[in-house]
Parts: sequence; structure tokens; C-alpha cells
Amino acid sequence: MDLVIVESPAKAKTINKYLGKNYKVLASYGHVRDLPAKDGSVRPEEDFEMSWEVAKLSQKRLSDIAQALKASDSLILATDPDREGEAISWHVLEVLRQKRVVGKKPVSRVVFNAITKKAVLDAMANPRQIDEPLVDAYLARRALDYLVGFTLSPVLWRKLPGARSAGRVQSVALRLVCDREAEIERFKPEEYWQIEAKLATSRNEEFTARLSAYEGKKIQRLTVKSGDEANGIRTMLEGAAFRVLSVEAKPTKRNPGPPFTTSTLQQAASAKLGFSPSRTMQVAQKLYEGVDLDGETIGLITYMRTDGVQMAPEAVSEARSAINDSFGARYLPDSPRHYSTKAKNAQEAHEAIRPTAFSRAPKDVERFLDRDQLRLYDLIWKRGIASQMAAAELERTTVEISARNGGKEAELRATGSVIRFDGFIAAYVDHKDEGEDDDESARLPAMTAAEELARRAIAASQHFTEPPPRYSEASLIKKMEELGIGRPSTYAAVLQTLQDRDYIVQDKRKLLPQAKGRLVTAFLENFFERYVEYDFTASLEEKLDRISAGELSWKEVLRDFWREFSGHVDSTKELRVSDVLDALNEELGPLVFPPREDGSDPRSCPRCGNGQLSLKLGRYGAFVGCSNYPECNYTRQLGTNLAADADGEAPTSDGPQEFGTDPDTGEAVTLRVGRFGPYVQRGEGKEAKRSSLPKGWAVADMDLEKALKLLNLPREVGLHPETGKPITAGLGRYGPFLQHDGAYANLESIEDVFTVGLNRAVTVIAEKKERGGKGRATPAAIATLGEHPEFGGEITVRDGRFGPYVNVGKINATLPRGKDPASVTLEEAIALLTARAEKTGANVKGAKSGAKSAASKSTASKTKKPAAKKSATAKAGEKDAETPAKKPARAKTSKPKVAPATASDTAPWDE
Repeated sequence: MDLVIVESPAKAKTINKYLGKNYKVLASYGHVRDLPAKDGSVRPEEDFEMSWEVAKLSQKRLSDIAQALKASDSLILATDPDREGEAISWHVLEVLRQKRVVGKKPVSRVVFNAITKKAVLDAMANPRQIDEPLVDAYLARRALDYLVGFTLSPVLWRKLPGARSAGRVQSVALRLVCDREAEIERFKPEEYWQIEAKLATSRNEEFTARLSAYEGKKIQRLTVKSGDEANGIRTMLEGAAFRVLSVEAKPTKRNPGPPFTTSTLQQAASAKLGFSPSRTMQVAQKLYEGVDLDGETIGLITYMRTDGVQMAPEAVSEARSAINDSFGARYLPDSPRHYSTKAKNAQEAHEAIRPTAFSRAPKDVERFLDRDQLRLYDLIWKRGIASQMAAAELERTTVEISARNGGKEAELRATGSVIRFDGFIAAYVDHKDEGEDDDESARLPAMTAAEELARRAIAASQHFTEPPPRYSEASLIKKMEELGIGRPSTYAAVLQTLQDRDYIVQDKRKLLPQAKGRLVTAFLENFFERYVEYDFTASLEEKLDRISAGELSWKEVLRDFWREFSGHVDSTKELRVSDVLDALNEELGPLVFPPREDGSDPRSCPRCGNGQLSLKLGRYGAFVGCSNYPECNYTRQLGTNLAADADGEAPTSDGPQEFGTDPDTGEAVTLRVGRFGPYVQRGEGKEAKRSSLPKGWAVADMDLEKALKLLNLPREVGLHPETGKPITAGLGRYGPFLQHDGAYANLESIEDVFTVGLNRAVTVIAEKKERGGKGRATPAAIATLGEHPEFGGEITVRDGRFGPYVNVGKINATLPRGKDPASVTLEEAIALLTARAEKTGANVKGAKSGAKSAASKSTASKTKKPAAKKSATAKAGEKDAETPAKKPARAKTSKPKVAPATASDTAPWDE
């Protein structure tokens, strides 16, 4: 019997059916080893030696694999056909060799681009050895990302409190978003006018023409800059005679695009389906690993992490046959189409993303797929089939028209086009008969030179130039690919990291930098400019690609990088926080201190009038404060885009906003913005009563009535009929609540605090008591993912009071911020739950706590970890933690300690 190792249990199940009883297929569940999240895991002083740690969850799986190998004749490593897949195979083999179970047994590596029976059997017939240059490229990327993260992040912690991390690709992607926002802020719109004429032929067929020249001067988009000028031209045209000067019809062709790569699939799925990049990859993974089609599990698409645009010759032949059968011979070009990518640093070692069988049209598999799977498969199938179809044939018509009025003359131009033959466009729409027009609205009426035209109306419309659009996830991915930054397989993870760090936020599918992100980018551009340069990052990617091609030594690349990078970091040791603030005030000054309407100094303190406003760095990040502190305690929070709160309204930057006076106390009631957000206050000084605005309450909607409601909390609801003790309603750290006799019960909303009556309050308290004081009933499961391999029991996804989470037994693990609950995979859930169990020391029903404890002690003794430097558990799956996410505790020495990271607060590595 031969032992086959893959990374996914779904993949193992499918392949096991193809190979039969002479093979045993086991899954590694992604990476089995990781660099411990502590200083010293990569040691430049020892020629970049690396310490690897086996994840606790992987220990049992590796033991099972080792046990199975003892009873097998050979080991076949069949992980994914990319760098990460090669690395997983290498890690598994290294661990098995350390366990001394490989011996003289044959070891081979097989790869297949699609999980179909033919592809798998062909791969088994053509084994090879592990690709060492590809492993070297993986090691170089891991070492680089680790060194950048664990060297640069502590600098941020010391010099820019509140910043969480920096990364090799993450920081450059963030710079793109911040630079675009700065470009938008600097943008000054320009006014321009367009003049159009609605004309008609002698047959009363109407069309529109646009002014192209006036009095011998060519009219460009911004030529006509004022209403007076536009109205003068319009007046002239209203009295003019119009005549056709020339009619030119040109046949043109439009060729199809290539099949999808990882990034173009993510872009198309975002634009057409509204999928996030991470959701696209989740659904594509399911289509790749296999779907049950009438009892047979078949992979529907080829491997989805690729930047190649070519299809295999047999796939091209199959596509051409499908085109001939479904659309007809005219839709088939004379020879197959060949594509090459234009992306910088692209490697085309793998096929593009395509259907594993073009004969399997979307309508044929519709009943086997869920809605998202069908929509994505439909997108991939259509793009793949269209890529080998004939070009669309169009006819573009341009009509030049003269307008004369006395001694003045103008020229207008009308353009139109019609599709004479739809070609590849037929793959995207319902098939039409040859020659049928697809775009009647773009057709111009028939005209001839010297023909007189009738004027119907002249219109002059005002316009303003617009700033460049903010990036969406799809357009940012496209830009990163164009610049050669990062790799397509990791773009989704990088974007998720930026959102998890609160560096960027999505608003109507557009990416906006948060205050924290702007500050980090400004800091890096001022003090680590080289390492956020687009060209530098792209050139480093090119070196890493050359390592995978066997052209460069991976350690030599690391030596060159570390020599310069470590020296640069050392030079910042003498950097003072005051120097940082001076640089940030200069860099972000126009944004943080915008001009005031009265023309006064935007940096003068609005409270004391004598102090100067400046960025300050506190424990929880940056804020604006007065230089006269502590005599003047004026502060202002840095919100979204630094100058606006979450609702887009300007904060109370010019001091407290007065609502009026409390009729009971006679004290002033004001709205203020502090470093922790907006709040209301009654009175002044230490005795003043304060209350933060509840979640969902906008600054713009606040008034005296609402402010007093908050300031008068807690509210007495009444006396409990059984105990005679008061029941109060209030707003606390965890939201609205009821309190009675030292016990608390949650309320559903802040409005309930002000409206709940005595009967309802007694009922809520009684229901809480019946549940044994355990709070609300467990929310219903959104989805069931499968059984936990170590703990036992079903893993479910639920939506709780504090957001979505995964659950098994008594263990709950919160999903990372921004994570779509519907996109959580079994592997991700296992990693989150395992990390949570280890962090809390919780015992799960079905888990062998004694064995776990023993395993922990064994691991500790092998790695000789100091108790104070507890490392994070490696995240299961193909991506690993990029940088430590938590700020270190105050260190007793100059060298900061790295706090342990958890699965919920670490981000995937850049690569």
C-alpha cells in the first residue's frame, strides 16, 4: 500500500476514490509547522537558521501520518502545485524524517492542476522529487516577512503607540490606499462645459452630435471653461445651418480576453457578483476540490492560484469542439488563440483557471451547486470558452458636421457603432442569429456628405472634473499586480489583514484609510521610505522569483536585504517621539489642521487660545491635543480620514457644542469629542457627569433631549414585586442592561433602557434566572461545518451579541473583524477554536485533557521556551501569521517583548 499526503480532507476524500484500495490518502490540514511568534525564530547571525514549531493540532495528524507510513510501501506527496503546496510537502517530509519513519522507503512528489480522475492518474504515473528551488523561495519569503514584521513592528510600538504591525507587502498596499486618499484630498475640481446638438435627417431620424471645433479652434474636454462662453456658442448654434461634411464607416474587431488568473477572477467576481476576494477564493476552492455529481466527486475547475493565462493544449481542443457544437463553425477562429500576461513579474508555470471539462456547461451542473458556486462557475466557464472564440466584428461610424451662422463657423461630431457579428460576445449573452444587431441605441441614421440637417435643440451642460476614484478591493488588487507587489494568491489575505488592523475600512465597497493607517503610512514614508517604495518591493519580488527558478541563492538575497535593513532600523534607535510628531504634523498638517472659515490659525487651541494644537501619542494611539496641557486639557479624536467622524460629520473640533442647560441642575449640557470618541457632559470639572454616545447614535442627531436621557442614566424602572428592591436600567461597558439585587440582565437595544416597563423588566430578570445566570440563550447556528478532529462534536457558525463566532462544545472563538460568517471554512474554524482552547485552558467534551497537557509539556521541553515567551499556535491552512498583532507589555529593558498572538488577532503572511 502507498501513502498519499494532500493538504485538504475534501481533496483526500475525492482522490481516495480515484486511486482505489492500494492507496491510503491522508490530509495534513494545510501547514503543519510554523515559525514561533517570538523573537529569534529566524536568526540572521546564524546565517538565517530557522526554528520551526509543530502546531499542537498538527501533532496528532502527523502522528497518524507517521503511523500509516510505517505500514506503507512508499510516500507520495500530492499537495497543491504551487510554492505553498511544495512547502507543505517539504515540511511533512522533514517531520517524518525527524520521527525516523521514512527510512529507505521511496518518496515522490506528484502534482496535478485539476482534481479529475485522468489528471490524478496521469500525475501518479509521472512522479518527481521535491522542487528544492521552490522550497528555497518559500523559505526566503517566510524569513523576509518574519524579519520585517518582527523588526519593524516593535519600532512602531515604541515610536508610534497604537500602531499594531507593519509588513513587507501589507505596508505597501496600505500606502497605495493612503496615497490615493491624499490625491483625492489635494484635488481641486475644474469647471467645464459641453455643448451638444440634437439634429435630424430629412427622414426625421434624430441623433446627437457634440461640438468638436469652434472658430477654427479644436474643442477639447476642458476647453470651454465658463457659462458665459458656453452660452455664446449655444446662441450661435441656435441660429446656425447644419450640413454633413463627411461620413466614415470603419470595420473594427474586438478580441476576447484571456482565461482567468487569480487576480482577474477576483476582480471579475467583485464587479459582477459582488464577492470579496476572500469569498471568491473560498468558493473557488470548493469548485476545485470537487463536487458530488450523481454520486461521483469531480473537481469542476483547475487550480485557482495562478498568474498564468494559457490553457493546456487538450483543454484548448476541447473548448474549440464545444464552441463548434454550441455556437457553430463561424464562431471558431482558424487557429487556437495564445495569450501572454502583461502583469509585472508574472510567472506562467501553471495553467489559467478554467473548467476541467468545457462540455460540462453551467446548466448541466446547476442542480449540484449552491447559488454562489453556480455563479462563479458560470463566470469561469464563460470566460474560458470565450477566450477561444472568434472576434466580434463591429462597424464604427463617424459623421463630421459643419454649422454656419453668418461669419461664424463650428464643427460637430457624431459617432455610433453596431455589432455586425457578435463572435465571443455570444458566450456572455443568449445566442442570437448571425447578423442581428446587439446595440441599436448606438446606431446612427444613414447620412451622406453635403446632406442638410435640421436643428431640434442645442444644450450647454455644466460639468466639473472629478478626483480619481478610491480603490475597491478589486481595483487595488489590479494595481498591486500591475506594480509587481506581492503575489496574486495572497492579495485577499493582505487586504483582510489591513481591515483587521483597523488600517482601512470598506464603505460602499470602496477602501478608505483610517486615521491609524494614515499615521503608520506617514511614519514609514518619513523614516523607512525605501521599504514602502513600489519599485523596491517589486524588485525584491523579482529576486524571489529568480530564487524559485534556481537562478539566485536564497540566503544571499537575505544577506543583502538584512545588511541594509537592520542598519536602517538601528539608526532609528535615537529617534525621539518628538521627532516623529514633528514629521507627522508636517506630513499630515493640512488634513489634521484644516483652514478655518474665519481665517484664524488652524493650529491655535480653540479652548485656551494660547496653546498650539499638535498630534499627541497616547496609549491607545494618536489624538490632537493642546500644547498647554495640563493647564488646558483640550483634546480631539482622530476619526475616519482624520477630520471626520464615522458618520461623515465634522467633530466638535472647535470646542464643546452647547445644547442648553439641564432644567433640574441649571448646568450646561455639551457635546464633546475625546480621544475615545464623542460624549455628552453636564457641568464642568471633576464633578461633571459624562456619558459616551451609544453605538448607532450619530453626532449629527444629538440634541438636548437625547443628551439628558443619557446623562440621567441609570433609570429606575420600579420596585420588584417579590423582593421590593429597585430595578434599574442603564448603559454599561457591554451595552444596555437591567440591574436588580446585584444581578444583571441584558436588554436588546439602547431604546429599551428608556422605555422598558416594570412588567417586562421582571420577565427579563426571571428569564435570566431560569437560564442559571448564563445570559441569553445560545444563538441558532448559521452553518454546520463538520466535526472537530481532536475535540469531537459539530463545529457551528453562530451570530452572537458581540458578532459572529464559531463554536464546538463549550468553546467559542470570535471571527476576525470583517470576516464573512458564510465564508468560514472547516480548517479556519478548527484553527480558531484550537487557539482559543489553548489560550483559555478550557476542556472540551471529547478532548483528552491529560494527553493535551502531556503534549504541551513535551513541546515545551523540546523547544525550551521561557515561560514568559509563550508563542502563538500556528494557524492551520496555507497562510500564516504575518506579524505580532498585540502591543507588548511595558518592557523592563530597551528591547521590547513580543506578546503572544492568537488565531483571532494575527493576520496572514504577505506571502
